[in-house]
Amino acid sequence: MADNKRQNSGVRAPAQGTSSAANQGMAGAMVPLEVALSGAIGARVRISTAAPAVSTIEGTLFTACPITNLVAINTADGKQVQTGDYHVIPVSRIQSFQLLTLAPSTGTPEGPSFSDAVPPVHALDIRALKTREANAVSKLQENEARRGKGVTREAQKLFDAFSRTMPARWDRTSIVVADAVTIAPPYRVDDCRSLVAGDTAALARVRKVLEMERMKMELRNDSATISSTDAFSRNSTANNTNLLSPGPGAAGQRKGG
Repeated sequence: MADNKRQNSGVRAPAQGTSSAANQGMAGAMVPLEVALSGAIGARVRISTAAPAVSTIEGTLFTACPITNLVAINTADGKQVQTGDYHVIPVSRIQSFQLLTLAPSTGTPEGPSFSDAVPPVHALDIRALKTREANAVSKLQENEARRGKGVTREAQKLFDAFSRTMPARWDRTSIVVADAVTIAPPYRVDDCRSLVAGDTAALARVRKVLEMERMKMELRNDSATISSTDAFSRNSTANNTNLLSPGPGAAGQRKGG
């Protein structure tokens, strides 16, 4: 069982009365506390903290971070597999630590692996991850294909309206609906052309939907125009009222006159 006490320099000071050569040998054998803790990950340790909060914590050293200068100790009794009782301690507060038992040996030259992690790290389902990735890429490509290139906002709104109820795609700046009807700019009812000879039903349906969507867009535009006009009128009326109303000293001047 090793007992490493923290000094200001991070290295144990040699005892008095020893020779210079012995002192140099001890200094070379000792390592900073941070390095010693990093090498004890997975081992069972007992850590004593310095004032003002003096305490002794015993458990499995889970990690020692050299960036944040923090250590985490799992004080669970070892019977719990999925959960633990973790304590995070700043390295600067560690007065001493004792190595109680070594970390379990993995028996492999590569050292510890994820299969030995506590809590256990389960294997990833690579097939499921690849499927998820492919679905995400397909979705992005589909969304990109739905965006018209070099078209107006009005044309994109018409395309989105058709795609909600029927399959639609872009052919440059023309909208192709169900591979049966094409709508060329400026996307009026008369701009609809059938791609299938004699398929008058599809052409009639697309023209009807296009006419209804254009009516909805015109109603929304008219409503937005009316709302902005009303707001402008209210602001103008309020400004005119403020200009016509007498100031606070006008009544007093008339009374005095």
